Amino acid sequence: MIKLGIIGTNWITQQFVEATASSEQFELTSVYSRRLETAEAFGQKNGAQEFFSNLDDFFNNGTFNTVYIASPNSLHYEQAVMGIKAGKHIIVEKPAFENQRQMEAIMELLKMHPELKYFEAARNIHTPNFHAIEAQIKKMPVIQGATLTYMKYSSRYDNVLAGEEPNVFSRHFAGGALQDLGVYTVYDAVTLFGVPEDVAYYPQLIRTRVDGKGTAVLSYDEYDVTLNFGKIVNSHMVSEVYGLKDTIVIDDAGEISNVDYFDEAGEKQTISQPVTDNPMLPEVLDFARVINDPDNPDNHRDYQRWLNLSVQVNKVLFNLRQSGKIVFTDEK
Repeated sequence: MIKLGIIGTNWITQQFVEATASSEQFELTSVYSRRLETAEAFGQKNGAQEFFSNLDDFFNNGTFNTVYIASPNSLHYEQAVMGIKAGKHIIVEKPAFENQRQMEAIMELLKMHPELKYFEAARNIHTPNFHAIEAQIKKMPVIQGATLTYMKYSSRYDNVLAGEEPNVFSRHFAGGALQDLGVYTVYDAVTLFGVPEDVAYYPQLIRTRVDGKGTAVLSYDEYDVTLNFGKIVNSHMVSEVYGLKDTIVIDDAGEISNVDYFDEAGEKQTISQPVTDNPMLPEVLDFARVINDPDNPDNHRDYQRWLNLSVQVNKVLFNLRQSGKIVFTDEK
């Protein structure tokens, strides 16, 4: 049983903890929050026994071997460094880190601790329906690009409209649409098509000077992939991967609940399957099998692939921010 510690007590942490419970591979032991009473309230309802409001105490005295980091984006790097130095496996919520400098430092630190594993929690690429898309693309003789869309209105934008600056829309905490829903679309593109040769990002900035929504264009040798993502609107546009006369149609580039393949005659075949009640369960099961059996050749291969994808996605995200002239507070 993997002993789990968590940083963060928001809704996504609750969903992750519920997924680990469903997997029967993890035991939640330790919870950190800036306020001890918050850690206790979250931990007690989820079966944890240890509660901390001091990070050093959490990492040095908590009885866990794996930490899930779901703090604001700007805190991921420092907390991951602390976790690796304390001998913990790292699962960090996407986006893992702000820039390539941070990513490179983490990779160097992992080389010094080869017994530890690092995962970025990009749940979409671990789902059976994403694997169905991968398999279908391999069968298509010609690929001519894609349009991937993921836009959901965030209730926190109501706070922005009221004059506040919540973390997810703050440059101080590396917020914005690209650093949230945009990560899913970038992961889709890089996993399916590889690292683009060039990128361009056209953000719509909001009052807090982060991107509320935007369009990114990833340029490849023979085609472009267009990404549409946002947190200040709702979109019902499907996502598509284009062959010659055939097309893969995805209901949503982040959730990937339904996937249809239209052949050259226009005949539709549904290639997806019903999704799990908890969308994080597939990634949790993947992380668990690597942690539990790291020397298994299949697990080692998958882990190296996910690690390389995390590095590649980090680079693309940073290059997109550079294109869109989005600079976070701690980068000045």
